[in-house]
Amino acid sequence: MRRTAPYMTAIQETNYWLTTTEIPAADPHRALPDSVDVAIIGAGFTGLSAALALARRGLRVAVLEARTIGWGASSRNGGMVLTGLKLPVPTLIQRYGLEKVRAMYAASLDSIDLVESIVGEEKIDCDFLRCGHLEVACKQSHFTGYAESAARIKREFGHDLRIIPRSELRQEIGSDLYFGGMVDESSAGVNPARYVAGLAHAAHRAGASLHDRAEVTAVVGETKNGSQQYLVCTSRGALTAREVLLATGAYTADVAPELRRKIIPIGSYIITTGVLPDALARELSPRNRMIYDSKHFLYYYRLTPDNRMLFGGRAAFFPETESTVRQSAQILRRGMISVFPQLRESKVEYVWGGTLDFAFDVMPHAGAVDGMHFALGYAGHGVAAATWMGTKLASIICGEKPDLPFADIPFPTPPIGLRSGNTWALPLAGAYYKVLDWLT
Repeated sequence: MRRTAPYMTAIQETNYWLTTTEIPAADPHRALPDSVDVAIIGAGFTGLSAALALARRGLRVAVLEARTIGWGASSRNGGMVLTGLKLPVPTLIQRYGLEKVRAMYAASLDSIDLVESIVGEEKIDCDFLRCGHLEVACKQSHFTGYAESAARIKREFGHDLRIIPRSELRQEIGSDLYFGGMVDESSAGVNPARYVAGLAHAAHRAGASLHDRAEVTAVVGETKNGSQQYLVCTSRGALTAREVLLATGAYTADVAPELRRKIIPIGSYIITTGVLPDALARELSPRNRMIYDSKHFLYYYRLTPDNRMLFGGRAAFFPETESTVRQSAQILRRGMISVFPQLRESKVEYVWGGTLDFAFDVMPHAGAVDGMHFALGYAGHGVAAATWMGTKLASIICGEKPDLPFADIPFPTPPIGLRSGNTWALPLAGAYYKVLDWLT
């Protein structure tokens, strides 16, 4: 019989972040309101930030969540509050033009400030810290490109990045695997479960009505007294709303079939070690950065506030299941040891997975479908981007001039086999990116 390695014997298939806080639960006996100004479907960063902004302005808001508050990616991610977008700046400029990309990049910087502002104003205890992020180069060619990238970002957007040569990289990371790095001091770290719980409490205090285990089964547009409204049917009853905001990300269901077809649900998985000695933790990450590498099939990692190494990646492209979560623990541990041999004897205590919402063009998108507002496609940048998008959509609902640079860009539909609900081709996509990493 094959024996389990000692460093895996105590592992729990549990989201570590959820052990650090209590997610608020709505009163299961509380009835839905008969009518609201805005019904928000989904209680993650997008939905709750929108609810907070709308309730602050005095609108009647109901947040409808199929599971529990923050159940999806909002509580399962690595807690990295990152600047920038997923795609390289030259690719973005070639695709959308310089002025549009300037607005996109400014939005990414504003989104960090917004998270920091909400955390401060609402006194959310979520370990928010402006610690900066470090991108590490897996190949010399990747590092060579950093200088050009940093110079262009400074020239076009006025934003400073710092290049770290290989000879100085030990000041940033306790690994000799990489060819250099690039630091952005504006990024931050957060405990995402505490942050989403804090957003929920803040929205409730502002007057929003939160309802968990209220799966939306249908949304029907109707006209009453000459005005458009929506009948929102849930597993706990129905309500009418003047506006509907879809904030369901990778978990978008058939309530919005046109939107669901646009989403590529990609699994991302995370392990954490036990609590590390202070000296070892400081050796691994001397400046406590949010760190990710330069591959397409990347790893991302950081220290948690209690000195665990959190190590994540696309261990399997399929959305999370019990089997993919178990398999990912071994895959990610091997990756962690390749980066940090110092952790060879450290036990892995937690493993969990979640599903990210990618669009086919790897861009965030916002707008309206069938008259309902939406935002999604954060592709791993959701802590900041989703907060910003939810807040902006709230402003649009309140009649302000739209200033969403992601609202009027093309939104391509992925091929069959990559779409949500029909993902048989995702392993092929994963294999493609692995080959691409080898070639480039």
